[in-house]
Amino acid sequence: MEELAPGDPRTIGDYRLLARLGAGGMGQVYVARSGRGRTVAVKLVRPELAVREEFRERFRREVLAARRIGGSWTAPVLDADTEAAEPWVATGYIAGPALRTVVSEHGPLPERSTAVLASGLAHALTDIHAAGLIHRDLKPSNVLITIDGPRVIDFGIARALETVTDGGLTRTGALIGSPGFMAPEQIRGDRVTTACDVFCLGSVLVYAATGRLPFGTSGTGVHAQMYRIAQEEPSLDGVPGGLRGLVRDCLRKDPAARPGLPEVLERTAAARQPDAEPWIPAALVAQLGRHAVGLLEYEQPGSDDAAAPDPSATPAAPPAPGPSPAGGTAPPPVPAAPPAPTPS
Repeated sequence: MEELAPGDPRTIGDYRLLARLGAGGMGQVYVARSGRGRTVAVKLVRPELAVREEFRERFRREVLAARRIGGSWTAPVLDADTEAAEPWVATGYIAGPALRTVVSEHGPLPERSTAVLASGLAHALTDIHAAGLIHRDLKPSNVLITIDGPRVIDFGIARALETVTDGGLTRTGALIGSPGFMAPEQIRGDRVTTACDVFCLGSVLVYAATGRLPFGTSGTGVHAQMYRIAQEEPSLDGVPGGLRGLVRDCLRKDPAARPGLPEVLERTAAARQPDAEPWIPAALVAQLGRHAVGLLEYEQPGSDDAAAPDPSATPAAPPAPGPSPAGGTAPPPVPAAPPAPTPS
């Protein structure tokens, strides 16, 4: 998290902003708290997009669709104002680092962790597709790692951004998606289906297992990287043998040749063992616990107008343990701000 900049708002809707989380193609993302103490992530749309009615209309539809997605494998949409001068959407805050950060700081995931990751992402994509959405931008920075499984964020945003195009490019000058994790049909400009997300899933698994991209980096140029994705076979060196066949099938050039999500779940079922240990290494479990505690105590430095606790708020009872992505009983959840009703 980064401190709020001088030009940042201090509140959005009924949420008090605490810090910056990052920025994306749609706008700036903040960590915030509701008046009742729930921690959320608020994404504020960039002004140049907000004034374009075609974007705003698509954004309205995407928010409505995203509300239909359950929060088991994604960051649930809690609140939004699509009619504000600068539209915004609030989602549940996921107390965990991005997969990109995990691999950068801790190295590639073990084979079982990667298999559980594949299963969790397949569950998330199943929910997203059932809501009528295609993610189109599944990548390590859009996958958050928690103690009880991965969570997918930023679903649907690429579809809203796609309405604001200049000759196939977004207003920021980039193709829809991230070059290293795009599917061949995205690069060719062909019709995109749910199979696109399966290809991206395969690319994410290669990165998780090896720390490398299956078609190399953009060091020799983005166009060269995109050519390799469209025309050449992926490099699977370092991908564990038990996962290599699945990953290779996910990365087929022909969308029709890729496995469906039910098949991905079936082929990763062995990783979801009953009564299994945590799905991620112990050092990462400890880091997640420290992160959650730090978040509970976090206040914007220099803030003297912190909202007082809402005396009417009644903390909800903690959720009962349930099946973990590995198929056993999930460990106790990492401490987080008490859930409470979001403002209407």
